[in-house]
Amino acid sequence: MARVKTTLVSWEDVVRWSRGLASKIKASGYMPDVIIAVARGGYVPARLVCDFLTINNLVSIQSQHWTEAAKAEERAIIKYPYKIDLSDSKALLVDDIVDTGESLLLAKNYIQKNWNPSEVRIAVLQWISSAAKFRPDYYFMEVKEWVWFQYPWTRLEDTYQFFKRILSEESKYGKVEWDFNGLVKKFVEWYELDVGEEYFKDAIGLLMEDGILRKENGKYVYLGSK
Repeated sequence: MARVKTTLVSWEDVVRWSRGLASKIKASGYMPDVIIAVARGGYVPARLVCDFLTINNLVSIQSQHWTEAAKAEERAIIKYPYKIDLSDSKALLVDDIVDTGESLLLAKNYIQKNWNPSEVRIAVLQWISSAAKFRPDYYFMEVKEWVWFQYPWTRLEDTYQFFKRILSEESKYGKVEWDFNGLVKKFVEWYELDVGEEYFKDAIGLLMEDGILRKENGKYVYLGSK
């Protein structure tokens, strides 16, 4: 059984889900004047929703809660706060997922207070109803049990962080030396994901660049997390 329940998301999934999300928004009769992407996960869905709703106005805001894959920071924060004038404009705030929902609520409150839109609604690809603190106005998919969606725009980042977690935990039991196949096997065992050889190699390369792994005599040696 996987240590963290995950599901691998393809680019085709994202396009299909975004089209379905846009259809629900359109059917509701709500036509925003501007779409606001929540950086970073909301960039791609927001741009696709713009396309499917034929909306030209797209801005962004960075509100974040997750600092590592499947590991939450203590509180959500707005990074790089700024002000724009959305007076008399209807806005649609778009993100990839509502898990706890704290980062989205923070972004919505900031926008209402500082950007002055006439209305703000929230749209996401996935709503984890068992964990979220609110129900978004629009969602393509309700997820009733918590799962980490491994989106294509975070594939390398997540693979890197997942490897770090594996290495840290396994080192507690004395396992500090690995070959490539052993690392991949352990990754698939923990997360039941195969992200592909290129991503595995790229992530291991980054771990070496960061001084977390060192290659000696054909083996990868764990040096500790930075």
